[in-house]
Amino acid sequence: MKNGFRQSMAWLHTWCGLLCGWLLCAIMLTGTLSVFREPITRWMQDRPSVEAAQAPAQDGLHALDHALGQAMRHLAEQAPQARFWRIELPAQPGDAMRLVWRSGSSNHLASLHPATGALLPGDQGRTTEGGRHFMTFHYLLHAGMPGYWLVGWVSMCMLIGLVSGVVVHRRIFQDFFTFRPGKGQRSWLDAHNATAVYTLPFLLMIVYTGLFIFYTSYMPWPMRAAYGTQASAYQRFQAELLHQAAEPADRPRTGIAANLVPLGPLLQQAQTLLGQPARIMVVEQPGDLHMTVRVIGRVDEDSQAAQGIHHPAGSVAFDGVTGAVLQIQHPSQHARSATEQVHGVMESLHYARFGGWPMRWLYFFSGLLGTLMVATGTVLFSVKRLQKSAQEFGQATPAVYRAIEAMNVASVAGIAVACIAFFYANRLLPVELPGRAQWEIRCFLWLWLASLVHAALRPPRLAWVEQLATAAALCLLLPLLNLLTTGQFGLHYALQGDGQRSSVEAVAIGLGLLLAAAAWRTQRSSRASGSPLRPRPATRTASPAP
Repeated sequence: MKNGFRQSMAWLHTWCGLLCGWLLCAIMLTGTLSVFREPITRWMQDRPSVEAAQAPAQDGLHALDHALGQAMRHLAEQAPQARFWRIELPAQPGDAMRLVWRSGSSNHLASLHPATGALLPGDQGRTTEGGRHFMTFHYLLHAGMPGYWLVGWVSMCMLIGLVSGVVVHRRIFQDFFTFRPGKGQRSWLDAHNATAVYTLPFLLMIVYTGLFIFYTSYMPWPMRAAYGTQASAYQRFQAELLHQAAEPADRPRTGIAANLVPLGPLLQQAQTLLGQPARIMVVEQPGDLHMTVRVIGRVDEDSQAAQGIHHPAGSVAFDGVTGAVLQIQHPSQHARSATEQVHGVMESLHYARFGGWPMRWLYFFSGLLGTLMVATGTVLFSVKRLQKSAQEFGQATPAVYRAIEAMNVASVAGIAVACIAFFYANRLLPVELPGRAQWEIRCFLWLWLASLVHAALRPPRLAWVEQLATAAALCLLLPLLNLLTTGQFGLHYALQGDGQRSSVEAVAIGLGLLLAAAAWRTQRSSRASGSPLRPRPATRTASPAP
């Protein structure tokens, strides 16, 4: 710790940023990619277009009623004793109607044509976590509760780093317009400052809202004091917080057989009550006197972009035998309590659930710049120490610096390799491989670990160049891989009107070009310097770290 307030803040900013920066790069990059989790999932599932498979026999509401009737007949034949039946209605043209039911300890899937109700072939896409993988890694690191708490700790450290960075900044407005390329350490500092100033409001918002939406987990003591420590405490807290309408009484299976009312009229009634299109229908206790039908609405963020930030989805619960309404959760903001609106706004801000696609692109670019800010900060530490060692660790300083350099390579370039390799695993793993979604995640984690081993074995600059070039090549070749494995590519998707899947490959190409430029620039800098940099021995006491 240094003497003086500003020097202490500079010390705190340096070491807090370095120790958390390695993990922050991965958390921020995966969080940035998860902004487009739906398009990524759609690309990775690789489901065939329904229109290409069969021509619809009917149109409009009558066709949907017919398809729902077919769905109920199929579910009654396949799973009469299931705990629930779930019907996922098509979200976009070309999507199939998806049926899910739980029998025993496993879920089962089937797909129907949304207009004819015909059962589609079993090959309806690849089993994958898709974009949810990036979102789950973003807040859990795929490590359960330890990962959850580690992400919370790193997020708090990032808040400290942002605040201490503002304190040590003397020229925050001037730094926004300052970048001096080709100046070595000064260029890295300019890039770190410029990206930090540009993204500061976004980063403060995204970190604060990320901690806020999990406040009952990170700070559970107030809730425990008011609601106790029983398993039902959280549910009672949420019910009071959200001012929910009274839940239908618990309706256990009676063993008395009963017929399900037609779902088509219930669907239309629910859409009228909610003012939203339906997304999912769930039949609980199917075939029993106590059947319940829940209709959950779909939020169209693009059409509601001008109506505010918080757009909750509503739901309606019906008695499955009589069709009587049991519960309504209105989506209207005016029907929500102040506490629910505050919580909903925080979630919408963090998950970019407002403003439609323009807002998601703004989040994506801001997230990339924020990741770049953290990456330049970690690299800046090594660049400065390689020019002039501060001898913080005595005789072990060169070894510690070498370990830091390897961590820098793996956390910046290695995580990029692992992310794009996740897409390759999706296309190269056998479609019928049991647990293939978990194998995709294992490939991601193993390749990230391999990048650390590679960075530790290779000279630092060569490791940077090789990993950046590998990530660039994988990004640029992704459309070719897709063509070879599925027969489709970005232009094909675009001609079908599927902008989401075509944009995945377009973004991959764009990122590939940026990574290739970074690899070329690093290679050129390495040649100019003559050899891989190594720490120079200290000749005098080091100045305060940035």
